[in-house]
Amino acid sequence: MTDPWVALEPGADPAERVRILRQAHETFTEAGTVPRPVRAVVADSWRRSARAGVGPDGTASVELTDGQLGAYRAEHPLARVMPLFRELMGTFAADGEHLLAVCDAHGRLLWVEGHKATRRHAGRMNFVPGARWAESAVGTNAPGTAVALDRPVQVFAAEHFIRRVQPWTCAAAPVHDPWTGRVLGAVDITGGNGLAHPHSLGFVQAVARAAEAHLALLAPARPAAETARLTVLGRDEARLAVGGRSIRLSRRHSEILVLLARHPEGLSGDELLCALYKDESVTPVTLRAELARLRGVLGPGLLASRPYRLTVPFESDAAIVERRLAAGAVTAALTAYTGPLLPSSEAPAVVRLRHRLAEGLRAALIACGDPDLLADWAHAPWGEDDLDAWRALSAARPTAAIRARLASLETELTAPAGWPHP
Repeated sequence: MTDPWVALEPGADPAERVRILRQAHETFTEAGTVPRPVRAVVADSWRRSARAGVGPDGTASVELTDGQLGAYRAEHPLARVMPLFRELMGTFAADGEHLLAVCDAHGRLLWVEGHKATRRHAGRMNFVPGARWAESAVGTNAPGTAVALDRPVQVFAAEHFIRRVQPWTCAAAPVHDPWTGRVLGAVDITGGNGLAHPHSLGFVQAVARAAEAHLALLAPARPAAETARLTVLGRDEARLAVGGRSIRLSRRHSEILVLLARHPEGLSGDELLCALYKDESVTPVTLRAELARLRGVLGPGLLASRPYRLTVPFESDAAIVERRLAAGAVTAALTAYTGPLLPSSEAPAVVRLRHRLAEGLRAALIACGDPDLLADWAHAPWGEDDLDAWRALSAARPTAAIRARLASLETELTAPAGWPHP
């Protein structure tokens, strides 16, 4: 084959190739070896799928439905290019009895559109919006493998790892943020064996490049000019972006803004005093002096009193994580979580918020059991000693290295104080 990324070379018999691939797939699932002529990209993907614990008779799980899905899609950057995708691919999908699909960077399908009967048929294998089609969840498939490899991929028939997906053929290409280069997701065309033609791979790649060019022409998505942005995760001193300025706040000012941003209705002086200080001897005079200094930092008109309140909307990275968790978008919540909220703060109310946010996220990760997400948490500084997370990761991905780390952690955390460690 001249191009290893194309599923069928010119002149190949699709039916014969399907027969050969099914035999190869059975050999791999029974013996763990990949016979020729399975493409290297597919063989590598099969091995990754098996290591991730994907079974050939598995199915995709639907993570988001109804309002949860709508809330997540509305915030996703690829929503801005969906009209372009529909313009370039909609007629092709409908006329050819194919489907246009768009997934996020973790392989979760956000939109699935196209021929009505084909869409209904695809729904039987949960190829639907809100379903997780990451390679680590359902094995080899074009959208999931495209984001895993960060390159255009074509997957033909029995090259799919899960048997119920093998009647389908698909081609997908990743779409990148033109400002940062990170993968935003992938655009995919799914249908019958006719899509194994090289043109389908070039088509989705061209559409992906067009989407990136369109995003580059748009102003980067930003909140309205009157909205202030507060960054408080993973840093002891918050950073505030407001009115075209970027301000690094003191620790105390960071704490005050976190609390006021959560209470747009305002807080009284006594409420702020109790929320900020463990020491009951701190007087209202001290707090008023701190608020006066904060008002000088913010500039005129942003901080009102009686009660103390912010006069413009404040958006924080912590609030984004909370919203995504509430919507059930665990992957997106973890992506936005860059660390504990003001980790060195001892202000009583901030400590409670920090604990509530971290516990809510880790509980959601453990409940969903996704090995990739659990690994991201467990290997982060805030999760490296999280025994429950490591136990969940070991159950989801029982590799030797993970089991060894779990055993070491259990010894460290459960041994009586003062005992020597090996």
